[in-house]
Amino acid sequence: MLCFNLEHGSQLSKVVRRRWHSSFDGMSRRDRQGCEYEAYIPDPLAGRQVRLDGDVAADVADAEAAILRLNASAVARADTEALARLLLRAESVASSYIEGLVIGGRRLGNPPGDVTAEDVLGNIDAMAWAVDILSTGGAITVDGLLEVHRRLLVGSRLADHAGRIRTEQNWIGGSSFNPCSAAYVPPPPENVPGLLADLCAFSSHEALPAVAQAAIAHAQFETIHPFVDGNGRAGRALIHVILRRRGLAPRMSPPVSLVLATWSRSYIDGLVGTRYEGRPDSDAAHDGLNRWIALLAGACRRAVDDALAFERTIDDIERAWRVALGRVRPGSAVELLLKALPGAPILSVGAAADLIGRSFQATNEAVRRLEAAGVVAQVTVGRRNRAYEARAIIDVFAALERQLASPAGDTRAAPPQRLTPARPERSWPS
Repeated sequence: MLCFNLEHGSQLSKVVRRRWHSSFDGMSRRDRQGCEYEAYIPDPLAGRQVRLDGDVAADVADAEAAILRLNASAVARADTEALARLLLRAESVASSYIEGLVIGGRRLGNPPGDVTAEDVLGNIDAMAWAVDILSTGGAITVDGLLEVHRRLLVGSRLADHAGRIRTEQNWIGGSSFNPCSAAYVPPPPENVPGLLADLCAFSSHEALPAVAQAAIAHAQFETIHPFVDGNGRAGRALIHVILRRRGLAPRMSPPVSLVLATWSRSYIDGLVGTRYEGRPDSDAAHDGLNRWIALLAGACRRAVDDALAFERTIDDIERAWRVALGRVRPGSAVELLLKALPGAPILSVGAAADLIGRSFQATNEAVRRLEAAGVVAQVTVGRRNRAYEARAIIDVFAALERQLASPAGDTRAAPPQRLTPARPERSWPS
């Protein structure tokens, strides 16, 4: 067993009883009723001793070795940035799926008026900013988490709440109008700023193994539930911020949310199991935390295994493209687009020109050559706008979603445990 002591003091986690007074008119009698409810206030993380059981410590070590292996595989790739963007896109889409935002890859290229697509694109932007900026700026701060949340919701119907800590009581489950039958009631709003500051201090610490720290930080974030909406997506972004900040994932983020979406019941049970009452050194607190850390470590290992297979498939696609194209001059617009397509599989000519830093005319000529070779195909975005999609990348992205949705890692051996895209046909040149 490994023990880790953090700084400062601790308090006993507890529930507080509150009275709910309805302020809504025009509802049913049941929804208008007041009630007594219990809100949970967790221990601060600073000062808590964390003990990892031997098998859990081994799971964490295996997960960290797997994440390092994924990132080491990226060193030799010329298009690491594009593949990293695609894996982060997969992670963002899956994180949105957990919150009920289900969308296929092609709809992400056609967002005007598509509320779900806009929400998912907001999550992609928030995740990318968190991993690229928040994880490299020294200590993790409350302001940094607020910026992640602002980016997440700024284009949504809840934009007024973007980047703001909640000032009202929220809850999970039960009625939409009162917490009387809620499955879980987070801390009262007056407790949230202090708990969030403590969480940031813990997340900036380096005493624990990174995967264990990410697991604990995510569980605490979900327990605090600091925002009106977007808590799950922001909390899963925090996992990747810690993994990047601690040096485990400097290039590639394992798409762990794709696994958690498949293990949804275990995921929820694992988070709930970290919410104990009483002393942080009790058996219940210790066992719940170790079960959750082991679960996230397992999800990281599974995500890495499938991401490495995904990377090999992308290599196969790129080789097939080059065979279909024939000679490609190094440094040409065609070469640059080939490297960029895995991370941006749906592009207009203008967006492609901006991405590779070449003129519109040179990019347009490159796109035409790629289209002639079957690398991209023209599609319509909106009513009049033309774009081009690399169907092979979108299809392999869908295949990754299907693979990670199966408990066995193969939908032929075990069916998906959630909604997934249809099985794609092989669509790249061969």
